[in-house]
Amino acid sequence: MITELGHFSLILAFLVAIIQAVVPMIGAQRRNAAWMAVAEPAAAAQFFLTLAAFGALMWAFVTSDFSLRLVVQNSHSAKPMLYKISGTWGNHEGSMLLWVLIVSLFGAMAAWFGGNLPPSLRARVLSVQAAIGVAFFAFILFTSNPFLRLAVPPFDGQDLNPLLQDPGLAFHPPFLYLGYVGLSMTFSFAMAALIEGRVDAAWGRWVRPWTLAAWIFLTIGIALGSWWAYYELGWGGFWFWDPVENASFMPWLLAAALFHSAIVVEKRESLKSWTILLAILAFGFSLIGTFIVRSGLLTSVHAFANDPERGVFILAILAIFVGGALTLYALRAGAMEARGVFGMVSRESALLVNNILLAVACFVVFVGTMWPLVAEMFLDRKLSVGPPFFNMAFTPFMVVLGLVLPIGAVLPWKRAGLGRAARTMAPAFGLALALAGLVWVMQTGRSLLGPVGLFLGAWLVMGAAVDLWLRTGRSGAARLLRLPRADWGKAVAHAGFGVTVFGIAGLTAWQSEDIRVAQLGQPFDVGGYTLTLDDVQDGEGPNYFTTTGFVTLAKDGREIAQLRPEKRVYPVAQMPTTEAAIDQSLARDVYVVIGDRQDAGGWAVRTYIKPLVNWIWIGCALMALGGGLSLSDRRFRVAAGARKTSAVPAE
Repeated sequence: MITELGHFSLILAFLVAIIQAVVPMIGAQRRNAAWMAVAEPAAAAQFFLTLAAFGALMWAFVTSDFSLRLVVQNSHSAKPMLYKISGTWGNHEGSMLLWVLIVSLFGAMAAWFGGNLPPSLRARVLSVQAAIGVAFFAFILFTSNPFLRLAVPPFDGQDLNPLLQDPGLAFHPPFLYLGYVGLSMTFSFAMAALIEGRVDAAWGRWVRPWTLAAWIFLTIGIALGSWWAYYELGWGGFWFWDPVENASFMPWLLAAALFHSAIVVEKRESLKSWTILLAILAFGFSLIGTFIVRSGLLTSVHAFANDPERGVFILAILAIFVGGALTLYALRAGAMEARGVFGMVSRESALLVNNILLAVACFVVFVGTMWPLVAEMFLDRKLSVGPPFFNMAFTPFMVVLGLVLPIGAVLPWKRAGLGRAARTMAPAFGLALALAGLVWVMQTGRSLLGPVGLFLGAWLVMGAAVDLWLRTGRSGAARLLRLPRADWGKAVAHAGFGVTVFGIAGLTAWQSEDIRVAQLGQPFDVGGYTLTLDDVQDGEGPNYFTTTGFVTLAKDGREIAQLRPEKRVYPVAQMPTTEAAIDQSLARDVYVVIGDRQDAGGWAVRTYIKPLVNWIWIGCALMALGGGLSLSDRRFRVAAGARKTSAVPAE
């Protein structure tokens, strides 16, 4: 009965979304306040109906209702409760229902907290957001219905993919979807502004919080996925440039560019056309990510579905929304004339450089991701584009971004003196250079990667600190805690970027790897540490069988830790997984993976020494924290003063 109610709620939400997409838009065009007012209750109703449908599906997973086909395919009665719950979105149909739930959530939030928006703009924003919902409701109901019953339910299910039975993957998709779908709100604001024919400073202020929120959620989601890949897949890396990893990374880059560009629109009423284009492209790349994951076009460990029919449906959604948006963008080009002028050296120029670097970096990732497909379709050649290409093509843009970011952050608006800014930042630059020189002297190898990475990381962190200090003026430390949260947020986020750069460079430059057949009781040395495989035992978990190695980690004759690497086999899914054992610290990780028993005796053991790896995720956490501090700034929540009006501008 609950399942049927969930299905019925989903159909009702679809119908409400159609009404919300049509009636308020017509009302805004006709200046009919009553029709425009339909948007707010419709947005709330759409959200609660979708929430009811999602709750019904989750209940089916929690109670192991094997009359539901989706539960049979993605759950098992012996599975731990956390993974029964996460199984709701650990599949194609359930994840799409989560997607559309978040679409409706953002629409409802715009209705509840958008009282400062002009009624016509609010009505159009909610209509566009509902139109996105209509497309995905139709996709779910016609191609991916999660509520299909089985005529003869089996005794038990087929279990969830064992790789997804992990806390990191339980929370990774919701955060990632909050970021993906958050960009739908920036798209809706862009479309509403184009339809009205007005992009101004007030619009820039309204769109910034939504962009920032999406970027924060994407940061958290990407970091969780990277962390999961590091400790769960057993290969010891944090980023493989997998197509699905790239699919989430590209919107993140464009969202960062969009947020900084919206600052220029708000402060100087410049870069309007560019900002609108970024809003369209950012959401467009979110749809491209959805297409990649669900079309079967590109294979990935992260892929949800391999169904070309579904892929064609998503491709149609992409073509309609992005194609329609770009057409409207071209027609409204005259309404986006910039008012503010600025010099070649100014904060506006620095933010424009920031935007260009991020956008071109995104384009590089896109080309590398899609080129194998293009080559196969049009050149009849099978190509593989892997980490070497991305590392060489992408890294230079991030290096340049890291170099210019601290200087650009302290430049004044409109016109600035580069010499004065350089003198201000000279101490931070000198100290960062000295640290890099010290590392160059101390390191045993002669690779430049480590010193350059340390220099960039220190330059970004100290540059953020100097920028924060300059904002205190003559008051000094007394005013530091009274600075706006947005100032603190910018400094923390920029410093977090520096910390991540530092961690990536240190890991890449100085990590060591050892692969061997380890005999029981015989010590072996890796990177200054001594490891001993003491024993290997078979065991059993809640829904898997395990082979566990018992490894003693020591340094200079002193025991540091007992490590327990595992190989698991999930009998229902007939799938093995690798569970690495990691001794973690801020300075390094010792990462141990146990393999198969060898015919000649002993066990295959892989050991990695990974310097500074945890600083990668510390930096990501700082970036998200900085975004959260900025988002909590009171200025983001204040109405746009004189812009609050019910009048609809003349077309």
